[in-house]
Amino acid sequence: MSRMEFYIVDVFTIGRKYTGNQLAVYLGDPPAALMQQLAKEINFSETTFVTSPQPENGGYNVRIFMPEVEVDFAGHPVLGTAFVIRQEYLKQPVDELRLNLPVGQIPVTFADDGVLWMRQNPPSFGHQFTPAEIARILNLTEADIDARFPVQEVSTGLAFVLVPLVSLAAVQRARVNLDRLRALLGARDAIAPAIFCAETLAPQNDIHVRVLDDIYGAPEDPATGSANGCIAAYIVEHDYFKSRAVSIRSEQGYQIGRPSLLRLEASKANGEIIIRVGGRVELVAQGRLAADE
Repeated sequence: MSRMEFYIVDVFTIGRKYTGNQLAVYLGDPPAALMQQLAKEINFSETTFVTSPQPENGGYNVRIFMPEVEVDFAGHPVLGTAFVIRQEYLKQPVDELRLNLPVGQIPVTFADDGVLWMRQNPPSFGHQFTPAEIARILNLTEADIDARFPVQEVSTGLAFVLVPLVSLAAVQRARVNLDRLRALLGARDAIAPAIFCAETLAPQNDIHVRVLDDIYGAPEDPATGSANGCIAAYIVEHDYFKSRAVSIRSEQGYQIGRPSLLRLEASKANGEIIIRVGGRVELVAQGRLAADE
């Protein structure tokens, strides 16, 4: 196999390297089994492969792998991969490009202030869980869960169980019982609980988020664009901030030493929810995969 170039970027940073969520981006189309091995080797929450050097149907073909499984969609890989395509393939500024994923074509726009934005697919709202069910999984009490709002499975291409909590202390105290999580989710699509509250560490932010141990081999996520897109949709669907249009700042990753900032925009009109998720990307490293002997 010929050598493949790869890049490591940080996505949803707070304006500097070594914050946000790490992503490896490979330029090439090796066999799927090797893609999975490389994702396991790098062991980030996701690794992507840009398999088409030229656009097809107006977008670049991209595959996304977690350490244990390929996924149809994930948030920070979309922004990080678009950043690499613009910088390394196109080598010139463009206002927008599109990625072809199994969930459909995802547009990414580049704002003048350095923030990349993606528009996510319309949300689907699924099963609702009882506070007792989720409290046992998170090693919390039912009183820690904000009873004004449902505990609900939500997806914009990748499903999460959204859990509103009453305080920052409760969010920080949560610990997943993975066996109980697997038993609860069973054959459901959701891969992890996304817990959040309206109390934040930084006063300029609006929500504090954690996405906890999922069932596909990734640890707690520093910054999760797909989950935050679901949260944005949930916020307008359930009037969390008593508004059908929000523009908010989400902080994540502080418990694991990777502070992150995600920009969320969502609005609901005529029964449709439009979601945009944005953040900054920093290039950390680049190299080549060694050729097989």
